[in-house]
Amino acid sequence: MRTLETALAACAQSLGITLPDGAPERFRVYYDLLEERNRVMDLTAVAGEEETAFRHFGDSLTPLLCEDLRDKRLLDVGSGAGFPGLPLLLAEPSLHLTLLDSQGKRVRFLEELCARLGVEAECLQARAEEQALLPGYRESFDVVTSRAVARLSLLGELCVPFLKVGGCFLAMKAEDCGEELEEARPGLGTLGGKVEAVREFTVGETRRKILVIRKVRPTPKGYPRKYARMVKKPL
Repeated sequence: MRTLETALAACAQSLGITLPDGAPERFRVYYDLLEERNRVMDLTAVAGEEETAFRHFGDSLTPLLCEDLRDKRLLDVGSGAGFPGLPLLLAEPSLHLTLLDSQGKRVRFLEELCARLGVEAECLQARAEEQALLPGYRESFDVVTSRAVARLSLLGELCVPFLKVGGCFLAMKAEDCGEELEEARPGLGTLGGKVEAVREFTVGETRRKILVIRKVRPTPKGYPRKYARMVKKPL
């Protein structure tokens, strides 16, 4: 089994990404705290240095190949253990990052992690459908990311309202997401989004797609709806 550092270097090389000075050391700090806290918290089912490097850290770097993130304001919805937002910040330190999760214990973990890493990010405990209605958040972000949170028909309504017109939603999905994408297209259009591209990546043995959804017009008032309404009647 490869060490975290060796596996991470292989990930970056395969993706054509050059990590900044100090990033490998910070990924080590990230891994060590994740392993420690995962013994008492349900943060991830992935274990071991090589698996974490490929399935979490390397996978989280793929949005860098979809959009120029330099100096951008990025919101990561449903951050959980910080993926993909924090690895993106370690790879692109100019990023202005907000990590959003509804569970307080996860947000407290993210706050501790940012302090250990010596990076600045807003760690926000909130529900996306409520936070997206607030000034300073609604239509305020250049990029929104989300990984393994919900089906796209629901996820689009949670994420697109946060975007500025011209911004993009990078939805990280499994390889077989074609049916899910077609199901969500009409709703994305209602929200002001348009599917711009579908990018495919292989990191280690994991194949995934990133759906690049561009915000082409403002989201109408009334969206996002209450969560129960979204679940009952997706767009």
